Amino acid sequence: MTTQTDSVVLTCAQPSRHPAPTVKAQALTHLIFERPDLDKAEAFLTDFGLLLAERTADCLYFRGTGPAPYLYRVQHGASARFIGFGLELASLEDLHRLAELPGASTISASPHPGAGHYLTLRDPSGFVVEAICGQASVGSLTHRSALSFNAVDALPRINSPQRPPIAPAEVIRLGHVVLELADFQATCAWYTQHFGFIPSDVQLLPDGSPAVAFMRLDLGDTPADHHTLALAQTFMAAYSHSAYEVVDADAVGMGQRVLAERGWKHAWGMGRHILGSQIFDYWQDPWGDKHEHYCDGDLYTAERPTGYHPVSPDAMAQWGQRMPKSFTKPRMNGAAFKALLVNLRRSPDVTLRKLITMARMFG
Repeated sequence: MTTQTDSVVLTCAQPSRHPAPTVKAQALTHLIFERPDLDKAEAFLTDFGLLLAERTADCLYFRGTGPAPYLYRVQHGASARFIGFGLELASLEDLHRLAELPGASTISASPHPGAGHYLTLRDPSGFVVEAICGQASVGSLTHRSALSFNAVDALPRINSPQRPPIAPAEVIRLGHVVLELADFQATCAWYTQHFGFIPSDVQLLPDGSPAVAFMRLDLGDTPADHHTLALAQTFMAAYSHSAYEVVDADAVGMGQRVLAERGWKHAWGMGRHILGSQIFDYWQDPWGDKHEHYCDGDLYTAERPTGYHPVSPDAMAQWGQRMPKSFTKPRMNGAAFKALLVNLRRSPDVTLRKLITMARMFG
């Protein structure tokens, strides 16, 4: 179930769906970060539109207006780093299947909001995956309705001006997370084999090797987000960004206004993506990690085949500001230089030619 698009030639192995995955993940439940300053983290996330659900001496839990008990966990730590994320499973039987994988922890009761049972795994790039089942949902909170829209062929709004409130964008749910990898092929294969992810679209370098894989959940005939997990080839494992759904484009725009007025650093937007189609806007938290507001994303069922496309800065948005060079620029420090040298020798996916190509392409 694959197709070639955009006149690209597939000369290398590509991410593909697995014929018999260990389990099929049902949802992205939460992200896990460590931060040295919980107050600073709370200030940004509140202005971004998340709601504090619970605070302990060393941990913050944030939710959206949807029924998830929490979608963002901030643990106190000596340094700022991304730890991993949670995936919901359909049953306890699925959890026991994952428990047989190498490196899986024992199954235990979750101490986090919503309870349930969970175990932890590490993917081939070292990111933590908390697989959870039986997590209880909570009551949804009220958020404003999407604003009606006067189109040339339909005029529902008469004698009724648009006045969205000047307030942080109301985050409804966690949409996706994007990770950067050295071991691209092994990590993609791990998620397709063990969690049933389906590559929706793959972006290719000029030599035909994969650079980015946008992967969705396999929910059968139930529509799933174009991507819940996206993986990008670089020279080391790192967090790229995470995305949070808001009700409409006015919420994206109002979120931009509020975050700008409160002094936070803008990263990119507004615009509309090509792959996934989301209207987007990106902001940096106090430690430089990118967070995206979005609305109007594509939904695919399991039958949709994989698309293949050339990668370039122009392939990132249909309209809006061109993706700035700073958006993909790695943070070069001692640890990054060490990872570069180690992975050039160790990883089959990291080559000097590939890195030079990406550097020229993205600046």
